[in-house]
Amino acid sequence: MNKARHELVVVGGGPAGYVAAIRAAQLGIDVACIDENDRFGGTCVRVGCIPSKALLESSHLYEQSLHHLEQHGVKVGDVTLDLDAMMARKRKIVDTLTGGINMLFKNQGVTPYQGRGRLRDVNSVQVTPTGDGEPTLIEADQILLCPGSVPAKLRSVQEDGDRIGNSTTALSFPSVPKRLVVIGGGYIGLELGSVWNRLGSEVIVLEAMDRILAGLDSELAQLAHRAFKKQGLDFRTKTFVESAKVDGDRCVVTIKDGDSIECDRVLLATGRAPATDDLGLESAGLETDNRGFLSVDENYETSVEGIYATGDCIGGAMLAHKAMEEAVVCVERMAGIKSHMNYDVIPAIVYTHPEIATVGKTEDQLRDEGIEYKKGVCPYGANGRARTLGEAEGRVKILADAATDRVLGAHIIGARAGDMIAEVAAAMEFGASSEDIARTCHAHPTMSEIVHEAALAVDDRPIHTI
Repeated sequence: MNKARHELVVVGGGPAGYVAAIRAAQLGIDVACIDENDRFGGTCVRVGCIPSKALLESSHLYEQSLHHLEQHGVKVGDVTLDLDAMMARKRKIVDTLTGGINMLFKNQGVTPYQGRGRLRDVNSVQVTPTGDGEPTLIEADQILLCPGSVPAKLRSVQEDGDRIGNSTTALSFPSVPKRLVVIGGGYIGLELGSVWNRLGSEVIVLEAMDRILAGLDSELAQLAHRAFKKQGLDFRTKTFVESAKVDGDRCVVTIKDGDSIECDRVLLATGRAPATDDLGLESAGLETDNRGFLSVDENYETSVEGIYATGDCIGGAMLAHKAMEEAVVCVERMAGIKSHMNYDVIPAIVYTHPEIATVGKTEDQLRDEGIEYKKGVCPYGANGRARTLGEAEGRVKILADAATDRVLGAHIIGARAGDMIAEVAAAMEFGASSEDIARTCHAHPTMSEIVHEAALAVDDRPIHTI
């Protein structure tokens, strides 16, 4: 067995892991990063955020070409779909970004190891190569666990990785399914359901709760439901799936107290679970809770001194940017820097069309917590730039404390919502009021003026809306 030593070993090369390794190297720490996949980047870069957004953009352009270019005076002939070319573009983007991480590691001095990393004890990790090669035992002063998460499973759903699969499967269907059943009405199911709906699938979304996008501001969720239904998605809420299985060349989804549904493919999109199995936790005296999450303190240190954890494996919002920020804060605190993590200001985005973006408290939460608030709303239709883009559907809502005017949350549905939410997130991080946003000069004509107008509306002084 090969042996090596580093000051810090990061187990996992996803958003938390590779960011932690790079930041540690910048701080002069001798750091190694382990990942069992052939490329670094984790779920997000390889089989999650990036490839799904590539398909969302390509499918959106295809749908625009079919139905919306004529209003711009652009007339096209027969529009055809080349699914292979679309998938090739997706793969090229993924390859470019994952290759970029390797270059960053090289430039920053991070030592990469590719193989399965398992704790041997409290200060060593064994790396077992996925292919041929000798295992390597790495000793370390500190260990940071960033294993990420995996798609959640349902016992009653018999996944075969082909006809019935998870989000990874749905990124690479070899052909457009005639009928696709999506189990789960969260952001993963809606994003991938939107992709295949645009490409021609009949998409049926089954959701056990009485609404889609649970946890999102309920007003925005209702607007989203209406918009997606208009696009052709078939939503069936309060629907409990008893089973799903392959029957010949078809899939059969059995519904509790309802008729079974036959379809070509099934996408199971019921959330994600921490990937804390097979990490050798017991060898270091670590335990997870009953859901598989690790517990950490304010410095992201586990119950075992010298072993830390960040990202999806510690719970909270399972978002790549949350994991990245935690990783930076964790490593900086290791180095003695008084770094800061604000869990009240973590934006979240659903990359459908329209996009949905949110940060801070929802109206539902403020009402439940008895917090008095005021709000300002501006519709996209009042914005000149939105009109010129042909994107007049949507709105921005800003929520502020009734007494102090401090911004408590913002919720956007409409084109480019994911980019627009950053302004409010920055404002909230600095403790800004809605008046601070309202008194900031915004360029004209831009989409950001919708945020400006909503901030003005908080104090009933909008300029361009009634």
